[in-house]
Amino acid sequence: MKERMPALFVGHGSPMNAIEENSYSRTWSKLGKELKRPEVILVISAHWYTNGLRISNTTLPKMVYDMYGFPEALYRVKYAAKGSPETACLVEGLTGSGVRIDNSWGIDHGAWSVLCNMYPDADIPVLQLSVDASSDAYSQYMVGKQLAPLRDQGVMILGSGNVVHNLARLDWDQESGFPWALDFDQYIKSKIISGEYDAVIDYKKAGDCSKDSFTTPEHFYPLLTILGASGFEDRLAIFNESCVMGSLSMTSYLWNFEKIII
Repeated sequence: MKERMPALFVGHGSPMNAIEENSYSRTWSKLGKELKRPEVILVISAHWYTNGLRISNTTLPKMVYDMYGFPEALYRVKYAAKGSPETACLVEGLTGSGVRIDNSWGIDHGAWSVLCNMYPDADIPVLQLSVDASSDAYSQYMVGKQLAPLRDQGVMILGSGNVVHNLARLDWDQESGFPWALDFDQYIKSKIISGEYDAVIDYKKAGDCSKDSFTTPEHFYPLLTILGASGFEDRLAIFNESCVMGSLSMTSYLWNFEKIII
C-alpha cells in the first residue's frame, strides 16, 4: 500500500484564475508544493455533466475551452498532461457497471484552471470523471465511497465546482456574497466540520438560503463525491474561504492524512 493521497474539493470560480495572480491561485500553487505528490490526478469537474457516469481513458486528453467571452490569453492556456488508462480501468472496477468510457470530452477549465497553478509542469497524468446528472445527491456521495481506495494507490481525487454557484444572480460590483450565499456557505462549512455529512447531502435542510445557491447542482455535486472519498482518519483543512460577486463561493476543503497549514 502506498502513502495515502489527498482528497480535495476546490471552488474554482472564474476561469481567469488560470492566468491571474490572486489569493486563490497563490493558494493552489502553495498546495501543489506542500501536498504529497500524486502519481495520478482524478478530477470530478462540474463542467462535465452527463446522463450517466463517464470516465476518460485516453492517453492524450484534449484541452476543452468551455467558456465564452473571455480574453484571448485564456484560450491560449495549454495544459498538456497525459491521461491514465490504467486509472480509468481501476475506476471501472470500483464503480462496476455504473461507469462508461467516454473520450469525447477532455480536460476542461474546472480542471486546468486549478491544475495549471498547482502543478504547472503538467507532468502528472490527469483523467476526468463526469458528474452524473441522472443521479441524486446521495448517489454522488456513494461514488466517492467507491473511489476512496484509489487514494491508497497513488491517486489524488480532486473535485472542482463551487458550493454556491448562481450566475443569474452574479453582481460584478459585489465584493463579498449576498446574505443568502454567505448563509448557505456557512451551513455547509459547519456541517462538514461537525461531520454531519447527511445534512450536507440533504442540503435543502439549510432552508431558504439553499434555493438561490444554485439552480442546477453540477457545481455542488463534486463536493459530495469528495466527502464520500474522505476518511475519518483524515485531517480537514478549509481554504480560500470566501464568497465573491454576490453568488459565487470559493470555499474549498482538503482531506489529508497529514496536517497542512494553508
